[in-house]
Amino acid sequence: MPLPTTIIFGPTGHVGSAAAYTAQQLGAKVVLAMRDPQKPIKGLSPDQEKEGDFERVQADLVKPETIGPAVRTTGAKHAFIYLAHGTTDHMRSTIEALKVGGIRFVVFLSSISVEGDIREIPSTLAIAYAHARIEVNLDEVFGIDGYIAIRPAYFNTNAGWWAGMIREGEVKIAYPDAKFDWISPEDIGKVAGTLLVQGIHATEGAEQRNSIPLCGPKLVSQRDAVGIFGRAVGRDVKVTELDEKDGVENMLKNGVPEFAVGSLMESLRAWYKDEGLGPFEGEAYEKAAANLRKYAGLVTSLEGWAEANKEIFSI
Repeated sequence: MPLPTTIIFGPTGHVGSAAAYTAQQLGAKVVLAMRDPQKPIKGLSPDQEKEGDFERVQADLVKPETIGPAVRTTGAKHAFIYLAHGTTDHMRSTIEALKVGGIRFVVFLSSISVEGDIREIPSTLAIAYAHARIEVNLDEVFGIDGYIAIRPAYFNTNAGWWAGMIREGEVKIAYPDAKFDWISPEDIGKVAGTLLVQGIHATEGAEQRNSIPLCGPKLVSQRDAVGIFGRAVGRDVKVTELDEKDGVENMLKNGVPEFAVGSLMESLRAWYKDEGLGPFEGEAYEKAAANLRKYAGLVTSLEGWAEANKEIFSI
C-alpha cells in the first residue's frame, strides 16, 4: 500500500526542509508548499529535489484560500504546519481548509512551553498561548486521531542572537551558568518527517498521543555554549555576566523578539534559583530527550551542530 502524499508548509526553514527530506527518504511522495515556489531551499539541493521527485506548489498558511487548491491538486493527505503569524483566528480557517481539501493527518510544530490543559493556558503566556490555541483548533477540526503536536525546547539557532557578540569576542548575558537543552532544528525536522509517514500510529500506547515534548541530547550552560561556538570559529570569546535589566536590554539589542524576552528571562531566572524548569529537569527532561532519539534516530550534539553551522558566527 503506497504511503500518503505529504505536503510540507515552510520547507525553506531548517525544520521544514529536514521534515521534507526525511519523509521522502522514508518513501513518501513529498510536496513543498511555498509562498514563492521559485525560492531556493537551503536544505534541499536542486539535484536532491529532482532525484527525490519533490513537487512544488504555491500556498500560504496565512491565506486559507490558497490551501484547498494546493491540497486538492497534489492529492496530499498528510501535512506539516507551523505557527504562521498574521491570522486573527489562530489559524482556524487555515486548519479547516486543510481538512476540507483532503488532509487527514497533521504534524504541527508547537512549543515545549505548552503544558497541561491546552484550553486553560492564559494569554499572558504569549508563546505558550499562541501555540496552544492552534493545538485546540487542530483537536476540534481533526480530532484525536488526526494530529500530533511536536513540542521542542531551546533551538540551537537561537545562538544566532549572539553572533555579533561572538564576532566581537565578548558575549554579554544574564545568568551565564543557566542551562538549556540545545536542540538541532534539523533533528526536529527528522521527528516531523518520521511522524508524517507513520501517522498517529507512531504514538500508539503513549500516555499523551497528540503531543510529543522534545529536548536536545545534553544540558549545556550558556557559558559553555559560548565556548563551543567560539572554538568552532577559532576564537577565544569572553563571557560577561549582566544583571536582569541589562540582560533584557542586550537581548533586545541583539535581535531577541520582544514577545520572547520575558519567558526567556523567566527560564534563566528559574535555573539560577534552582526552582526547576519543567522539561529542563529530571524525568521530564529525560523523557523529552528520549523522544528525540526515538523519532529522529541519531541526534546532533551541540558541538557537531556548531561546527556544521559556524558560518553563523564567522567574521
